[in-house]
Amino acid sequence: MLEILQTKWNKQRKRGGKQPQRLQVEDKLLRTLQYWREYRTMEHLAYEYDTVKSYIYSSMVWVENTLICDGTFSLPGKGALISGENTPRTILIDVAESPIERPKKTAKMLFRQEKTAYDQNTGDFRS
Repeated sequence: MLEILQTKWNKQRKRGGKQPQRLQVEDKLLRTLQYWREYRTMEHLAYEYDTVKSYIYSSMVWVENTLICDGTFSLPGKGALISGENTPRTILIDVAESPIERPKKTAKMLFRQEKTAYDQNTGDFRS
């Protein structure tokens, strides 16, 4: 991954352009991998690297697009799986369930009724 990104980076910077970036290619790749693998938020990554969230996002988009355009890390599409060409023998799907904590539904909660408002000054019920 690093070799692909470094060659693309050198090719883009050969023409000149903007001032040097704050983060190197290695940092951009590491930040993107942390985002994918550890599910860290962009705010945390921005704080760690002392940048802004928009710069984190743009560098991740650059890394993703560069790796996709290279084609080394692309997976076969749905059509390739259906046609049977280069069909993998095993397909793994990572699915994790986590229970949702909700309050228990009791009879008291299911059948509660609204109380009418009571006027303290007159001692009468309001209608």
